[in-house]
Amino acid sequence: MLIEATEIPDVKILHPVKHGDERGYFSEVYATRYLEHPVFVQDNLAFSAAPGTLRGLHFQQPPMAQDKLITALRGAILDVAVDIRRGSPTYGRHVAVELRADRLTQLLVPAGFAHGYCTLEPDTLVHYKVSNFYSPADDRGIRWDDPALGIVWPFEAGACQLSAKDQVQPLLSEITSPFLAAN
Repeated sequence: MLIEATEIPDVKILHPVKHGDERGYFSEVYATRYLEHPVFVQDNLAFSAAPGTLRGLHFQQPPMAQDKLITALRGAILDVAVDIRRGSPTYGRHVAVELRADRLTQLLVPAGFAHGYCTLEPDTLVHYKVSNFYSPADDRGIRWDDPALGIVWPFEAGACQLSAKDQVQPLLSEITSPFLAAN
């Protein structure tokens, strides 16, 4: 497993190694020996039929905050993590990474980041491991198209499919983040 740092050091790109032959391949996509801190308690699958399906930007507030490990199992996504840790030198900045099923590349998004993605291909299946259980009472978000974030999504706003919830999330400037940067 190759672990790559991003512009925001706490967000990591994981590159599992494929061992293949004429039959196909084998790959170790998760092992605790590669990731020291997150202990994942739940696995989630999200299927999106149409390209341009946008989910996010979501986070859970403490005490139910989640680390996430995201993988595209079929198709491809543009995966985005936004730093919402108050006092962080990268507060309000984001990392955007294309995750493709044929590459098995993964993104590790720690608690303290809002997370979202947009599907790039039809019939995309996304798997993500989370370090805490989903809690509707602690579910929060920020607007996917907040101009202050500067995220370049692969589709125009009118071409994206969004949930009703994601259409009305507040701007980052309209929330008080429950996360503080570690000193």
